[in-house]
Amino acid sequence: MKTVMLIGKMNDLMKSINDYLQRYFRVQLCTENSANVIGMIKVVEPHLVLINLVGIMDFDTSIFDRIRSDFPGIPVVTIGTESEHRYFTGYYHSEQFTKLVRPIENSDVFAEVCDRLGLDAKSVVENAQTDDDGRKKVLVVDDNATTLRSIKEMLDKKYNVSLANSGMKAMTSIGKKRPDAILLDYEMPVCDGRQTLEMIRADEDLTTIPVIFLTGVNDRAHIEAVLKLKPAGYLLKPAVPEKLIAAIESALRKD
Repeated sequence: MKTVMLIGKMNDLMKSINDYLQRYFRVQLCTENSANVIGMIKVVEPHLVLINLVGIMDFDTSIFDRIRSDFPGIPVVTIGTESEHRYFTGYYHSEQFTKLVRPIENSDVFAEVCDRLGLDAKSVVENAQTDDDGRKKVLVVDDNATTLRSIKEMLDKKYNVSLANSGMKAMTSIGKKRPDAILLDYEMPVCDGRQTLEMIRADEDLTTIPVIFLTGVNDRAHIEAVLKLKPAGYLLKPAVPEKLIAAIESALRKD
């Protein structure tokens, strides 16, 4: 299954496109910050980048330059009005960038994604209807891009893996696609693992999702603080594939 990175402000349009495309592709959401985008592209390695231009006046337009210079082989599709697109006219002279003009149907977005990826849209739909992935969904939350990339590589063959590089983005991801288990970094800036876990548990619909803490600090006081939160498990960094999978499987069985 192909991976599409969907970039933009988390609004109704993003949700609608995400919900539609998730039927046929793996979709990774990302906010419109250049550093976040580049870091996530390196981790996720998407086959296509889809950019929602709503709110362009607050948009980090350096994203376009960075993608063009750092990832020239990844096709980019933008969605916006004619006035929103005028800020990027020069980019559409290259084959890497194409634009879709709003208002537009989600089916047209799907058709364009298939075309840019060289896929037959009818076959994609048929495969989605007959091929149930069946793998458990695991969300990995860590502010370190190298850690995200490493864990994704460990888990990708066994689980359907989603990534988030902050607690707030984890909550957004959970709202879009409920995971079966969460691997959560305990030490993160701004919104750390404890605060993220509290937000998850504050929603009664999410309280049954097992959360496994990842921590790089190995001292008694720190471990005791982690265990007081009663996670489904905890692992020390760097993660070891066998222990990581064993912890996930144990948490899923208990769930």
